[in-house]
This record gives sequence, C-alpha cells and structure tokens, in this order.
Amino acid sequence: MDFKQLTALVTVVEVGSVTRAAELLHLVQPAVTRQIKALEQELGVALFERTRQGMRPTEAGVSLAERARRALAELERARAELSPAPGEVTGIVTLGLLESTAALIAEPLVAAILRRHPGIELRLQTAYSGHLQRWLDDGDLDLTLLYNLTSSPTLNVTPLVRERLWVVAPPAEGLRADHPVPFADLAERAVVMPAAGHGLRALIEAAAAKAGTDLTSTVQTNSMTLQKQLVLAGHGWTILPAVGIADDVTAGILSAAPVTAPEVWRSIVLATPRSGRVPAAVDVVARELTRQVHLSVREGRWPSAEATTGNEGP
Repeated sequence: MDFKQLTALVTVVEVGSVTRAAELLHLVQPAVTRQIKALEQELGVALFERTRQGMRPTEAGVSLAERARRALAELERARAELSPAPGEVTGIVTLGLLESTAALIAEPLVAAILRRHPGIELRLQTAYSGHLQRWLDDGDLDLTLLYNLTSSPTLNVTPLVRERLWVVAPPAEGLRADHPVPFADLAERAVVMPAAGHGLRALIEAAAAKAGTDLTSTVQTNSMTLQKQLVLAGHGWTILPAVGIADDVTAGILSAAPVTAPEVWRSIVLATPRSGRVPAAVDVVARELTRQVHLSVREGRWPSAEATTGNEGP
C-alpha cells in the first residue's frame, strides 16, 4: 500500500470513474486500474463494484477511502510544515465556521492570515455545530467554532462570545431592535423551526418550556438560508442569532427583534482536539480567529454579543 495507490483510490471514489480519475491524476487509465487492483489483492477484498454507470465503492472501499483521505492530508500537512523559510510559520489548517458566523468572520480572518502568515494555507468548512463537532472528532478539522459546549473529554474548549437570539419576521411586521418580543407572542404565529437535533432547536424548545408556550411549527429545516427564505415568503416567523440576520435587517429584507421573557442566548466557543501536538500553524490561526471574533464584537459588527474571554492572542 503506497501513496500513489491511496491517491488513486480516493480519486476514483470521489469521481466514480477510472477514466476521469486518470485524467485528473495525469495518468493513463491502465495505470489507475493496476493501482486499484493491487490494493484489492493486498487487502483481499473488493473495493469497487464495476457497473455500467461507473465505479461504485463497496463498504470496504468507502471505509478505506475515508482513512486514506486523512492519511494523505496529514502527509500534505507534513510536507508543508517541514520545509518552511527561516522564521516563517507554514502549514495547512482546516477550520470549521458556524454558518451564521461565516459572512462576518471569514474574509477578515483570511485577509489577516494572508498578510501576516502567507505560508499558511487556510481551508474553511461551514456547517452547523453538530456537524462541525463530528468532523473535528473524526480528524477532518483542526479547529472549529461550536456553540453551547462547556466541556468535552476529547476537546479543548475556549469560550469566545455569547449572543442573544432574535425573532425574525417579514419586513411588513415592523419588528425593531428596541422593542423585544415576548416569547409567548410566538404561540400566536406559525414558526419555521430548525430541524430536530439542531442546537438552536434545543435552545428554542428550552425557552418555550420556560415560557409555558407551545409553538406551532409549519416546517423544519437544517439551513439558516432556508429559514430566512421561508420567513420572507410568509410561512412563519423564526428565531436566529442576530449575527446571521444583521445584513438582511439593515437592507430591509427582514425585520427582527430580540427575544424576551425569557431572553435566549447561545455561547460560541473555539474547540480543538485534546490529543496530539498542536502544529504552529493551527495555533496561529486559533489566535487570529479569537482576535477577529473579539474585534468584531468590540467594533459593534456582531450584534447583541458579549466577548467572554479577554485573551485575544498576538
């Protein structure tokens, strides 16, 4: 089992075709076929089903490809880290950002890293907190933003910011930042809810129980973008963090107001794995991410937010 074989395996799994994989790898088709067959012979299992539609990975093929992808990423990271210029921090860092924070944080973070540490290659992934935590546990992320996580046996958790959740409605409803909406008022409305298992859903349900209110859900989704679209189309109100709707409210696309009675807050943390050495490039990105989060709060670009730690890094 060697580097070329694993690269061929991962590429064929991703594109579903030996011919297309050969084109991407700048090889002839028989060479890719030989690498796959050599792996199958060494392992004693079939890695693909050959069909008219292409190469379909078996369960064994999917399992090996997942591990091979991580191994190849580590080799690529090692190559970048082991050949830096004197005094330069280099390496590949894969960072997870909550979907609601990406528009605010991603660009200034990338700009700062490129300016201060051009030897770092930053790879950004956006998703909801549950997905990001799973990717971090699986080794697909080096660090990530999560929310409402206070501790974990496998992760180091650093609090960064806490923010208030807002009721979101079409602009005609005229919701305003200086007129909070009692949670009980939502009982009179249809509500576009985050999908079951979503962290925001848990916060909303806890607040509903505290308010003694039952919510009427018209539709559930795991997409913040869809939540906003469905609200705008008149299918109900919803609840979202202010950071995810600030631009829409400013543009007059949506109206919003803080939730009250009870207030609903979420806490955002920076999470990294407990095990293993922290590469210098990962440490640099963690410090710069923390600095950018706190800077956005201090400058008022992160609505209804409070920084929860003063360590902003260099």
